[in-house]
Amino acid sequence: MRGADPAGDGDGGVTARPPFDLPQGLHRGDTTGVERLRISSGAALERRIGYSRAVRAGPFVQVAGTTAALPDGGVAGEGDAYAQAVHALRVIADALRAVGATPAHVVRTRMYVVNMDDWPAVLRAHGEVFSAIRPAATLVEVSRLIAPRLLVEIEADAIVP
Repeated sequence: MRGADPAGDGDGGVTARPPFDLPQGLHRGDTTGVERLRISSGAALERRIGYSRAVRAGPFVQVAGTTAALPDGGVAGEGDAYAQAVHALRVIADALRAVGATPAHVVRTRMYVVNMDDWPAVLRAHGEVFSAIRPAATLVEVSRLIAPRLLVEIEADAIVP
């Protein structure tokens, strides 16, 4: 019934649950009761648009899309997808360490490339970090990233015991 909110909690009486059992709290969308540790990259956009390089909430760590953009506006490894992926993975590793995690805790990565012909170079860099860890991984081609000189963007999710 539209507009009904029997519990008065603002969700209209709707409680979304996954179709299978998960550990308590894993499916909750509200993390206000969970301490968050946010790591900044120092980018001017972080406060303006509201994001962090990485966030740890309980045992879960999410590292935002990471590119080869440099603080001075330059690009590490300009024109070289492998070098850009290596740089992004180093930034991700630093962000993980800042929240008490390591690449060994990563369970999922997502890689975005502007040219699918770069997949061997990007996956070579990914394999140099994750070949023994073997997280679930996805690589997709996108029409563009936030700046035209960026060729690769990588995200990572980790769980810290």
